[in-house]
Amino acid sequence: MKDFPLPVRMVGLGSQPAEEEELQYLEMPQGMNTFQMPIVPERADAAALVDARDLLAAFLALLETWDPAVTPRGPRLDLAGVATPALEVMNQMLGEGEVSIQIGGARKFRIQESVFTGLWRVCALDADGRLARDWLEAGMLPGVAVEIARDLGQDALPRMDLPQGAMNSPALLAEIGSQLAARTRGDAAHVINLTLFPMTPEDHVVLEQSLAVGSIAMISRGFGNCHVTSTGLTNVWRVQYFNNMNTLILNTIEIVDVPEVVLAAIEDLTDSRERLAELVEWMSESCAEQTSS
Repeated sequence: MKDFPLPVRMVGLGSQPAEEEELQYLEMPQGMNTFQMPIVPERADAAALVDARDLLAAFLALLETWDPAVTPRGPRLDLAGVATPALEVMNQMLGEGEVSIQIGGARKFRIQESVFTGLWRVCALDADGRLARDWLEAGMLPGVAVEIARDLGQDALPRMDLPQGAMNSPALLAEIGSQLAARTRGDAAHVINLTLFPMTPEDHVVLEQSLAVGSIAMISRGFGNCHVTSTGLTNVWRVQYFNNMNTLILNTIEIVDVPEVVLAAIEDLTDSRERLAELVEWMSESCAEQTSS
């Protein structure tokens, strides 16, 4: 084993960089999303602006009677039949937040969190990928994503013959199996960190076959991206964190109802309700200005 060299710090003439040399800094993370209140469009059609304001005001009224600490699943506002101009204004007001979700399989959905954390736009798609249903929903995660994650997976690992060269995957499968057998709904997450775990190519094959890709794919944006994918097992998720250079920096398996990274906190939901109230007030002022002008 080689000795770890101690750093030697030189002082005196010639030990410091020349004055004309530019100092080099480690690049700081980029792309962190911070909340910005949507700007009410100045040139929006007056009737469309009023209709969009009324929609968001109706949703706000539902939020004001809801306590997320008591009832995790929040209210929904159906957007079927809403005129296209009003829908366009509302889309602009809601914007796009950090979490995006796609659900495949027999029931297909495209879900986007708004800039108001925990307020989700849920679009159900038909077999041809066309919009079938559309609604706003509040909650830590849309109910349909929780339901599909719970109902579509298997409860136990599939049987398979381990290939020669599988070194650590048998132990991983045993750990996953024991966690599945012992857990009940609501248990804390059990996280298996694969980042520095020694894995042979055969080990990766075993994991890919045992933890087949499920129907739910989520991405959470913050400092870099976090990719969350369901597997063929109920409550078993692949969670991978990438930095801003799109380099994988953390690779985990989480055994949990839903990974916490994609869930809106109760404090966020409360804050979003207050911010939505401010937006509705600003939209009302804009409606009044357009009416008087």
